[in-house]
Amino acid sequence: MKKLCLSLFFISTTIIISAQQKAVTETGEEVILYADGTWSYLDSESEVKEIPVNKKAFKKSKNASFLLKSSRVNLGFWLDPKKWSFKKAANNEDAEYELQLKEGDLYGMIITEKMEVPLEALKDIAIENGRAVAPDLTIVKEEYRTVNGTKVLLIQMNGTTQGIKFSYYGYYYSNSNGTIQFVTYTSQNLLDTYVNDCEELLNGIVVI
Repeated sequence: MKKLCLSLFFISTTIIISAQQKAVTETGEEVILYADGTWSYLDSESEVKEIPVNKKAFKKSKNASFLLKSSRVNLGFWLDPKKWSFKKAANNEDAEYELQLKEGDLYGMIITEKMEVPLEALKDIAIENGRAVAPDLTIVKEEYRTVNGTKVLLIQMNGTTQGIKFSYYGYYYSNSNGTIQFVTYTSQNLLDTYVNDCEELLNGIVVI
């Protein structure tokens, strides 16, 4: 799975906005050209879609007994050490930790950045960066949640990388201390099997 992990590292790279160019079609319509060769109408880019709010209060699992702390931002991640293994990220300098479900094909990654970014902009950046390696990347689900008293953005994205269909299910959060992308991922056909494990891990995020 090392190659698959590397694919996600590129998808969830640090918060760098890829270059965009504007152009005008023969019929006079303005479009935006992306680095991956795709394009969209300028008007469609400016449309604001309201992100729903999940009113449920999400809390860490009772089985999450180990607090994994970030050294870059004031966040920690409660996890169940019997279910999850973790280590310092080795393949991406922007990622702090890599995680893996001990009994299964579910993976996770924690990416931190000192820069504060509005959640709405963070979503757009994550999508654009993802499409650089998975042009068919689409959002399947998005909603605001309150997790352990902190507002986060949940995003589920599906895309194809190296011929493999992936699902990315993660929390995005930012404050004056920095920005976090806390993402789990597996193949699309396995997400339903692991979604409860994804939720349990992600709901361990806390401000410390």
